[in-house]
Amino acid sequence: MSVGRDSLERIRDDVVTCRLCPRLVEWREHVAREKVARFADQEYWGRPVPGWGDPGAAIVILGLAPAAHGGNRTGRIFTGDRSGDFLFASLHRTGFANQPTSVSVDDGLRLRDVYIAAVNRCAPPANKPTPEERDRCLPYLERELSAMTRLKVIVALGAFAWDGALRALGALGHAVKPRPRFGHLAEVRVGPFLLLGCFHPSQQNTFTGKLTAAMLDEVFERARELASSEV
Repeated sequence: MSVGRDSLERIRDDVVTCRLCPRLVEWREHVAREKVARFADQEYWGRPVPGWGDPGAAIVILGLAPAAHGGNRTGRIFTGDRSGDFLFASLHRTGFANQPTSVSVDDGLRLRDVYIAAVNRCAPPANKPTPEERDRCLPYLERELSAMTRLKVIVALGAFAWDGALRALGALGHAVKPRPRFGHLAEVRVGPFLLLGCFHPSQQNTFTGKLTAAMLDEVFERARELASSEV
């Protein structure tokens, strides 16, 4: 059993029962009841979505929040939505995943040296958590980062995740001043960690070419280089 696994399991148990944000609780449960036509025959998860992946990973991939009909439906972040399709195809090409697709929690997907989390664990209306909702959820991320004893690199998918990572690391005693700006392939050392920026694999970015498959592959290849560096 990998070091830190028991702690990650306890964090997961705390995440999935969380009801700290009334607006998000109401929204995630509403979506799970009402569903959409294409998933009308499926039972939605409808609860907070925990982090998942390799508990001994050197790399954390950090997103914004579960998608209403993705992670909020399947119970696994980036699973069952277009952003996840783009993300896991890249992780497979770069050797971090055993398959290029992620459709359900029992689809056989396994991650190697990567753990996936989010700043907010509940699907938010319009994909926009409030600052208060962000701050209530960040302690879960702080606990995960502390539990992962081999962690070296955090890949922030988008500016919200970049900001959330900096806030979580600051709470752990690793503040950076002046505050570094988000950018694609931006790198900054934060205490013992390296923070790496990446455009979010949302349809808005992938359909317009702001983020291409080659660009995303480059991020994960760079993350591997940083994770293997002794510096």
